[in-house]
Amino acid sequence: MDNHSLNQPNQLATNIAYYQTPVGVARIIAEDEFIASISIRDEEIEVTSTGDPLLLKAMQQLDEYFAGKRKEFDLPIKQHGTPFQQEVWQQLLQIDYGTTITYGQQSKLMNNPLGIRAIAAANGKNNLWIVVPCHRVIGADGSLTGYAGGLWRKKWLLEHEARIMGTGQTKLDF
Repeated sequence: MDNHSLNQPNQLATNIAYYQTPVGVARIIAEDEFIASISIRDEEIEVTSTGDPLLLKAMQQLDEYFAGKRKEFDLPIKQHGTPFQQEVWQQLLQIDYGTTITYGQQSKLMNNPLGIRAIAAANGKNNLWIVVPCHRVIGADGSLTGYAGGLWRKKWLLEHEARIMGTGQTKLDF
């Protein structure tokens, strides 16, 4: 698929499912052969079933994550974004399950120590909730900052991963 096609999402075959998680209903969007978005919703949405094999695979893998049986996702993903955002999201995929890094550490890993704010903004544009683990990036002082799904969800996800790993802090205060 060329870049022009990526900028024309109306031309893609799109399927959507709503899936219940322990922290709310997730909307999962598949475009062609890729998962393009997984977002958590605050509003009440009816959970839907789907026959789309890719959406079913995403729901199964999320089930396994929440059950503590999956630490990495094996889904074909492609989200819309600038080359810089793509680079930031690729770096997020390198953060190990159950660990955190700071925004400053992320900028150094990307050889862009002055780009902390731009990198943090790109993290905030991540549309693949949990799969691209932006929840594992925290403030320099250890605070939970900047999470589109709500700080209480970021806290829940980090505590969940710490419980599964059986290491580190299993209860976070913010």
